Amino acid sequence: MRHVELDALIPGEQAEKVLHAVRRWERYPDLAPHVNATTVHAAYPDPAASSSWELHFRSGLLRWTEDDTVLPEQGEIRFEQSDGDFDSFSGTWSVTQDGDDVAVRFDADFDFGIPSLEGILDPIAERVIKETVAWALTGLFPAVRISGGIELTPPAAVGA
Repeated sequence: MRHVELDALIPGEQAEKVLHAVRRWERYPDLAPHVNATTVHAAYPDPAASSSWELHFRSGLLRWTEDDTVLPEQGEIRFEQSDGDFDSFSGTWSVTQDGDDVAVRFDADFDFGIPSLEGILDPIAERVIKETVAWALTGLFPAVRISGGIELTPPAAVGA
């Protein structure tokens, strides 16, 4: 199982506004070049919220459908794959007020279920997931500061 994490700080924002902006999955194809398509089947406040995703991955598309749980009182969005290309994929977006700023943390765990290819597929998937989150946050909040020295791949080169 591979773990992905990304931390960001959004200056001068409110946590509730950031949480509700992040959960707008239908915007991600316009925000993040790795995202080919998203379909929102049901959205918050529906307790059965779910979405389907297609990400450019290697020379094809990585697809999955996830169940999404938005917990505004806890500043969290939890997701878990219900169907798709991963053997398992789940994680959390955490949004907390930090003085005048908002701290965002994205955590996810995934497994393709193909041990013989994990050395090849896992690092690529980790990069694509991290870059997707970073691009989305940058598109939503241009002043965001992404931790960990991630460098976003120019949009013309995202098919990798």
